[in-house]
Formats: sequence, C-alpha cells, structure tokens
Amino acid sequence: MSLKNDGRMGTANVHNQMKTKMELRNMRFYGYHGVLPQETLIGNEFEVTVVLEADISAACRSDDVKDTLNYADLFDRVKKEMQTPSQLLEHVAGRIYSRLTDDYPHITSLEVRVAKLHPPVNGEMEKAVIIIRS
Repeated sequence: MSLKNDGRMGTANVHNQMKTKMELRNMRFYGYHGVLPQETLIGNEFEVTVVLEADISAACRSDDVKDTLNYADLFDRVKKEMQTPSQLLEHVAGRIYSRLTDDYPHITSLEVRVAKLHPPVNGEMEKAVIIIRS
C-alpha cells in the first residue's frame, strides 16, 4: 500500500487489494420441503444463510447501489427458490446456489446454508443444516 505525504493510504491501492465478503444471515422462510407427508402438507420453518465474495470495490468508491450486490435482490432470489417445494434440503440449497451464480457471474465464492428448524426426528433437534460451497 502506498502512503500519501499526509500518512493516509492511497485509495486506489487499497481498493485494488480489497476482498469483499457479504453475508445474509438467518433469512427466515416457511416452506414445504421434506420427504414425510406432514412436511409437504403442514410445512416447517427454515433458515437460509448466504455468504459470498465478489469484487464490489466500485461501490466503496461510488456509494452507489448499482455498483454492489443489492441484498434485497439477493433475498428475493432466495425467497423464490424457497417457495418451490423439494424433498431434500440438498436440492433446495443446490437451486439457491445455481440461481445466485447464474444471476451474478461475478460472485467468486459462495456458501449456501439451508436449515430446517425442529425437523421431524424421534427426539429433539434444533435444526438440520445442509451447506454447499465453492
């Protein structure tokens, strides 16, 4: 990094070296995913977390939403995939992963976590989580 005469870092060099990670944590949805009949009839609560990396350094300079990944748009894409019933959480997570990487090719790294809260097991469990990542 270069230092300017006044001791501040030169912004061009800082932005060129910057890595940006964005997290959308614990998005909540009600869905009908599962293999048991009651899961597809009654449904269940789900949490989705998305962690991604992309070069959004332009937004750091411009302060303009068009230069970043708009998290409201990301949320809407995840929500749309969560509205389509699947038997397996792996399938739901895979669809979310594909949707985001197809719609945002400048994503360089992606992790998708899909959790079913209080899944139907013979006992007590807070959540079952599937994680897909690049």
